[in-house]
Amino acid sequence: MNIVDSQVHMWQAESADRPWPAGRAQDAQKPYPISKETMLFQMDLAGVRRAVIVPPSWEGDRNDVALEAAQSYPDRFAVMGRLDLKDPASPGKVAGWKEQPGMLGMRFTFHNEHYRHLLTDGSTDWLWPALEQAGIPIMIIMPDALDHLDRVAAAHPGLKVVIDHVGLDTSKGLQAFDNLPQVCRLARHPNVAVKASGMPSLSAEPYPFRDLHPHIRTLIDAFGPQRAFWGTDLTRMPCTYYECITLFTEHLPWLQGEDLEWVMGRAICEWLDWPL
Repeated sequence: MNIVDSQVHMWQAESADRPWPAGRAQDAQKPYPISKETMLFQMDLAGVRRAVIVPPSWEGDRNDVALEAAQSYPDRFAVMGRLDLKDPASPGKVAGWKEQPGMLGMRFTFHNEHYRHLLTDGSTDWLWPALEQAGIPIMIIMPDALDHLDRVAAAHPGLKVVIDHVGLDTSKGLQAFDNLPQVCRLARHPNVAVKASGMPSLSAEPYPFRDLHPHIRTLIDAFGPQRAFWGTDLTRMPCTYYECITLFTEHLPWLQGEDLEWVMGRAICEWLDWPL
């Protein structure tokens, strides 16, 4: 079985030559950088064949670290890159976006005060039709605006959307699952998929996180194994990489065979057109 992580972060240390946006250092998931070599070491230990790199927002809207990793190890890494919606030049970058070696699509974060306003101030009005026309898939985190995402998915059926981290507010722990029915309603759009990523961070129990098991089943039953993607966001997980994997591969007896293969890697690769 090919195991593919639908989300990992890499970043360099902040420096005078490469400053981060003001006040964002406190948001970094670790107090030290994460390199491609570090991530490869962890992947090899756990048996993860591939990972999708999602550049972290605390570095700003830059993709250089992720692209360098993907270009160095093209069969291990690929990138869902960031686009600066405040930059007037950004619309002109869409047409050639996937011509960047290692780039599969875009990722947007609308879950905090740094980016949430962009959904309502007109900054994204041009974005959805442009991405749909260019055939660029997106990953998106906007747990407080799922109704907005519902409208976008309906209005742009050719735009492939992946909802990050189950579409939930990961700061709320198990209470976040109160919104799971709203997330699952988005499954009626065939152009919407979901990442079952970062889930151990929501549990109130030790491994194997049994309080998560019914919620995982609800999610996969709604979206199906071809639109539900296992992943970690490893650098903020409260457990090992191996435990993130075996939560799905050993402790969900209803998820087996071909369905398990889809969830654990095949589905994300096919959705993003990254052939195994």
